[in-house]
Formats: sequence, structure tokens, C-alpha cells
Amino acid sequence: MTEKKRFRGRAVKAAGVVLGCALVLGGGGAGWVYWHLDHNIRSVDIDSALGDNRPARADEASPSPSPSASASQEPVEKGVLNILVLGSDSRSGKENKKLGGGDSGGARSDTAMVLHLNADRSEATVVSIPRDTLVERPSCPTESGGTTAVAYNVMFNSAYSLGGPVCAVKTVETMTGVRMDHYLEVDFAGFAKLVDALGGVDITTDEDIDDDLSQLHLKAGPHHLDGKTALAFARTRHGVGDGSDLGRIKLQQQLVKALADGVSASGLLTSPTRLYQVADAATGALTTDTGLDSLSKLTGLARSLQDLSADSVKTVMMPVVQAPSDHNRVVADEPEAKDLWESLR
Repeated sequence: MTEKKRFRGRAVKAAGVVLGCALVLGGGGAGWVYWHLDHNIRSVDIDSALGDNRPARADEASPSPSPSASASQEPVEKGVLNILVLGSDSRSGKENKKLGGGDSGGARSDTAMVLHLNADRSEATVVSIPRDTLVERPSCPTESGGTTAVAYNVMFNSAYSLGGPVCAVKTVETMTGVRMDHYLEVDFAGFAKLVDALGGVDITTDEDIDDDLSQLHLKAGPHHLDGKTALAFARTRHGVGDGSDLGRIKLQQQLVKALADGVSASGLLTSPTRLYQVADAATGALTTDTGLDSLSKLTGLARSLQDLSADSVKTVMMPVVQAPSDHNRVVADEPEAKDLWESLR
């Protein structure tokens, strides 16, 4: 078995555990627990903010009620879906400031992925977008009712810094021509709490990592990381490889693999206390669009993925090349990038 297949197998096993968590905690005998977890989730009404001037939805995308759905479960959402998943480098709040190692009051999207699900959930593609990609940032609506100016050759993650989830979604849709049907965001403190709730993660480094900016210092070899250190591992870039964002994406993929292993081996379903702790951390870390802003809606999405096979999950990075204007930045490699996005419509 190849390493890629082993990784995909772990990821699907982890998804199965998450699905089990949602179903167990969504049961009728855990009313207060369900209410608490449901109210942990924050949401943004992206559809109302962006209006109709967006790429068209896939023709086959539509909710399809499940005959077995109970009052606490949303109908399983069928059809092609594209979901923008962001990891936010937020500096707001005491916990995030402490973990971020800085005093800035802003936020950045240090991790960005588009999750593409085909209509019958038999295949999935995860596309990573380097945060250092130079893009056209479109005019975005602001909370005060105004709009921002169009900007050219700016870093991709500046969209989130400027206009939050709404501008991040519009920027991705502008650069890809693909409608983002949903939005999921995980913040700094929530990610660290999730890792701690799982009891930490195990990773092995091939080289020493020495990065004062992310506060990460690891010798080459095996390590058991707590939440704070795992977060630093996900953020570091200057202490490995050539210091680019492309190197950080490789580390983040390694961390996702370690998290999947940790979830699969944790035996959560045999421990209601640990199950609650993990679910509490996970839902507390999330910001979603209004289409996924409840435990029942997330459960409906998870149930639609339960038959997705390990060999049908593909992970890729958006094709990029060094930017002519700045050797520390990248731009989309065309026509390969355009062909990739067209395949997701």
C-alpha cells in the first residue's frame, strides 16, 4: 500500500469517528449537550452579503431529504459542493493573542483549502491555496455598508485581513470562477484546544526546526505535540526548507495526517466524557456560513460523506510559479490552474 493510500485511509477513518461523534451527541437523550454544542458554532451570512453577482451553483446541487432523518438531523445535502476551508491566524481575544505570539488586532488566513465533493459523494478533491499567491482582490462589501476598492497583485490572505470571510469567499470565487457553496473556518485557540482534547499528536521531523517567529524549536526526530506546539508546527515556515509558504503547506499536510491518526486511535466512542470534550473543542473552533451553522446541518453534511471511499480522496495544491515581480511570492501557473478549477465546476 502506498503512503498516499495509507494517508487517505486514515483520513476516512477520522471522518468516520467525527460522524459518529455528531450522531451520538445529536441523539435525543443528550438535549443540553446538543444545545450547548449547537450554540458553540458561529456563523456569517455570506450569501446575503455577496448577493447574486457570483458564479452559478452547480446544476445538480440541491438538498435531498433523507427518509431516516429525525427532528435533530438536517436532510442530507446532495449534489456537487465546493467548500472553502480556512485556518485563521486570528489575534483577537486573549487566548489567540497568547498563541499567536504578537500584538496585532487583525487576522489572516494562513491555511486555505477548497474541498470539492461530487454529486453522489463518491469522490472528493482537496485543493490547497498558498497564502503567498498574488491575486486580484475584488471589491468586497464592508460591515458599515460600503465597499472596498479592487486591488491587483496583492497576497491572497489579505482578503481575509481586509474583509473577513465574505471577502475571502469573493476573492476565491473571482480567482477560480467556482461558486463556494459553504464556508468553514477554524481559529487559533480552538485548534489548540482540539489537539489538547485529543491528548496531543505524534509527528516526526526530518530536520531541525528553529523558528523564533512561530516559537517552535524541535530537533529532528519523533515528537508528541500538545495544542500550542502543534499550532506552532502548523504556522512555521522560516525554520524549514526555503522558508516559503509551500514548505508550510507540506508541514500542515503532515499535521493533518497526525491528527487523523490521533482521532482514529483515540477510542472516542467508548468514552462519553472525552467525546464531549473533543466535540466541544471542535464546535467552539468553528465559524461557518449560515448553511452549516448548526450541529444538525454539520451532521447532515457528515452523513453524506459516510460512503466516501479512501481511494476516492485526492489532495493537490493549486499550480503556482514564482512571481516575476517578487521572488518571495507566487502566482497561478496557467493554464494548469485554470484547468484545475474548471474540473471542479
